[in-house]
Amino acid sequence: MKNDLYQLIYLSHSEICGNDSTIREEIEQILAISRQNNRAANITGALMFNRNCFAQVLEGTHHQIQQTFERIQCDPRHSNVAILDFDLTPARRFSEWFMAYVGENSDTRQAFEQIQKTPAFDPHQLMGERIYDLLHTHLHAAENYNL
Repeated sequence: MKNDLYQLIYLSHSEICGNDSTIREEIEQILAISRQNNRAANITGALMFNRNCFAQVLEGTHHQIQQTFERIQCDPRHSNVAILDFDLTPARRFSEWFMAYVGENSDTRQAFEQIQKTPAFDPHQLMGERIYDLLHTHLHAAENYNL
Protein backbone atom coordinates (compact mmCIF):
# COMPACT_ATOMS: atom_id res chain seq x y z
CA MET A 1 0.00 0.00 0.00
CA LYS A 2 2.86 2.38 0.76
CA ASN A 3 3.84 2.82 -2.89
CA ASP A 4 0.52 1.93 -4.51
CA LEU A 5 -0.82 4.50 -6.95
CA TYR A 6 -4.05 6.27 -6.03
CA GLN A 7 -6.31 8.74 -7.78
CA LEU A 8 -8.40 11.32 -5.95
CA ILE A 9 -11.11 13.33 -7.71
CA TYR A 10 -12.86 16.14 -5.92
CA LEU A 11 -15.15 19.08 -6.55
CA SER A 12 -15.26 22.28 -4.49
CA HIS A 13 -16.95 25.66 -4.54
CA SER A 14 -14.70 28.58 -5.43
CA GLU A 15 -14.49 31.39 -2.91
CA ILE A 16 -12.32 33.56 -5.17
CA CYS A 17 -13.91 36.97 -5.64
CA GLY A 18 -12.97 39.95 -7.71
CA ASN A 19 -12.60 41.06 -11.27
CA ASP A 20 -11.14 38.93 -14.06
CA SER A 21 -7.60 40.12 -13.35
CA THR A 22 -7.81 39.31 -9.63
CA ILE A 23 -9.25 35.88 -10.32
CA ARG A 24 -6.61 35.14 -12.96
CA GLU A 25 -3.85 36.13 -10.50
CA GLU A 26 -5.29 33.80 -7.83
CA ILE A 27 -5.43 30.90 -10.29
CA GLU A 28 -1.87 31.61 -11.43
CA GLN A 29 -0.75 31.46 -7.78
CA ILE A 30 -2.63 28.22 -7.19
CA LEU A 31 -1.06 26.64 -10.27
CA ALA A 32 2.48 27.84 -9.51
CA ILE A 33 2.42 26.60 -5.92
CA SER A 34 0.62 23.35 -6.85
CA ARG A 35 3.11 22.53 -9.57
CA GLN A 36 6.02 23.15 -7.22
CA ASN A 37 4.50 21.12 -4.36
CA ASN A 38 3.31 18.34 -6.67
CA ARG A 39 6.71 17.99 -8.31
CA ALA A 40 8.32 17.58 -4.87
CA ALA A 41 5.68 15.04 -3.81
CA ASN A 42 5.59 13.21 -7.19
CA ILE A 43 1.90 13.99 -7.63
CA THR A 44 0.41 14.45 -11.08
CA GLY A 45 -3.02 15.69 -12.03
CA ALA A 46 -5.25 18.30 -13.56
CA LEU A 47 -7.34 21.22 -12.36
CA MET A 48 -10.50 22.59 -13.94
CA PHE A 49 -11.84 25.96 -12.83
CA ASN A 50 -14.76 28.23 -13.52
CA ARG A 51 -15.97 31.13 -11.43
CA ASN A 52 -18.06 28.84 -9.26
CA CYS A 53 -16.18 25.58 -8.89
CA PHE A 54 -12.91 23.74 -8.90
CA ALA A 55 -12.64 20.13 -10.04
CA GLN A 56 -9.36 18.32 -9.68
CA VAL A 57 -7.73 14.95 -10.21
CA LEU A 58 -4.66 14.08 -8.12
CA GLU A 59 -2.49 10.99 -8.69
CA GLY A 60 0.18 9.67 -6.36
CA THR A 61 0.76 7.59 -3.26
CA HIS A 62 -1.95 7.46 -0.62
CA HIS A 63 0.16 9.41 1.86
CA GLN A 64 1.16 12.17 -0.57
CA ILE A 65 -2.40 12.63 -1.80
CA GLN A 66 -3.68 12.84 1.78
CA GLN A 67 -1.14 15.55 2.62
CA THR A 68 -1.95 17.50 -0.54
CA PHE A 69 -5.68 17.20 -0.06
CA GLU A 70 -5.39 18.39 3.55
CA ARG A 71 -3.79 21.61 2.27
CA ILE A 72 -6.57 22.01 -0.29
CA GLN A 73 -9.29 21.61 2.35
CA CYS A 74 -7.61 24.26 4.53
CA ASP A 75 -7.30 26.73 1.65
CA PRO A 76 -9.90 29.52 2.11
CA ARG A 77 -10.34 29.72 -1.67
CA HIS A 78 -12.27 26.41 -1.46
CA SER A 79 -15.49 25.52 0.34
CA ASN A 80 -17.91 22.60 0.24
CA VAL A 81 -15.13 20.22 -0.78
CA ALA A 82 -16.62 16.90 -1.93
CA ILE A 83 -14.54 13.80 -2.66
CA LEU A 84 -16.00 12.11 -5.71
CA ASP A 85 -13.56 9.22 -5.94
CA PHE A 86 -10.45 8.06 -4.07
CA ASP A 87 -9.19 4.67 -5.09
CA LEU A 88 -6.29 2.64 -6.42
CA THR A 89 -5.52 3.25 -10.07
CA PRO A 90 -3.39 1.04 -12.33
CA ALA A 91 -1.59 3.95 -14.01
CA ARG A 92 -1.28 7.71 -14.03
CA ARG A 93 -3.65 9.31 -16.48
CA PHE A 94 -2.00 12.74 -16.22
CA SER A 95 1.58 11.51 -16.07
CA GLU A 96 2.92 14.41 -18.14
CA TRP A 97 1.65 17.13 -15.80
CA PHE A 98 2.36 18.00 -12.20
CA MET A 99 -0.75 20.14 -12.58
CA ALA A 100 -2.43 20.47 -15.94
CA TYR A 101 -4.97 23.26 -16.20
CA VAL A 102 -8.28 23.42 -17.99
CA GLY A 103 -9.30 27.06 -17.78
CA GLU A 104 -12.46 28.93 -18.28
CA ASN A 105 -13.29 29.04 -21.95
CA SER A 106 -16.70 28.72 -23.57
CA ASP A 107 -16.52 24.96 -24.18
CA THR A 108 -15.28 23.97 -20.73
CA ARG A 109 -17.51 26.50 -19.00
CA GLN A 110 -20.56 25.09 -20.78
CA ALA A 111 -19.64 21.47 -20.01
CA PHE A 112 -18.88 22.25 -16.37
CA GLU A 113 -22.02 24.34 -15.91
CA GLN A 114 -24.17 21.57 -17.40
CA ILE A 115 -23.12 19.31 -14.56
CA GLN A 116 -24.04 21.96 -12.00
CA LYS A 117 -27.39 22.82 -13.58
CA THR A 118 -28.74 19.30 -13.38
CA PRO A 119 -31.97 19.65 -11.36
CA ALA A 120 -30.84 17.06 -8.84
CA PHE A 121 -27.24 18.27 -8.72
CA ASP A 122 -25.55 16.92 -5.63
CA PRO A 123 -21.75 16.96 -5.71
CA HIS A 124 -21.70 14.03 -3.30
CA GLN A 125 -23.54 11.91 -5.87
CA LEU A 126 -21.51 13.05 -8.87
CA MET A 127 -19.33 10.36 -10.33
CA GLY A 128 -15.61 11.10 -10.28
CA GLU A 129 -15.25 9.52 -13.69
CA ARG A 130 -17.48 12.27 -15.14
CA ILE A 131 -15.04 14.92 -13.88
CA TYR A 132 -12.11 12.88 -15.19
CA ASP A 133 -13.78 12.66 -18.61
CA LEU A 134 -14.31 16.44 -18.71
CA LEU A 135 -10.72 17.14 -17.75
CA HIS A 136 -9.32 14.62 -20.19
CA THR A 137 -11.56 15.78 -23.06
CA HIS A 138 -10.69 19.44 -22.68
CA LEU A 139 -7.05 19.07 -21.66
CA HIS A 140 -5.56 19.05 -25.16
CA ALA A 141 -7.36 22.27 -26.04
CA ALA A 142 -6.21 23.73 -22.72
CA GLU A 143 -2.57 22.92 -23.51
CA ASN A 144 -2.74 25.70 -26.07
CA TYR A 145 -3.91 28.12 -23.40
CA ASN A 146 -0.83 29.70 -21.85
CA LEU A 147 -1.32 30.76 -18.31
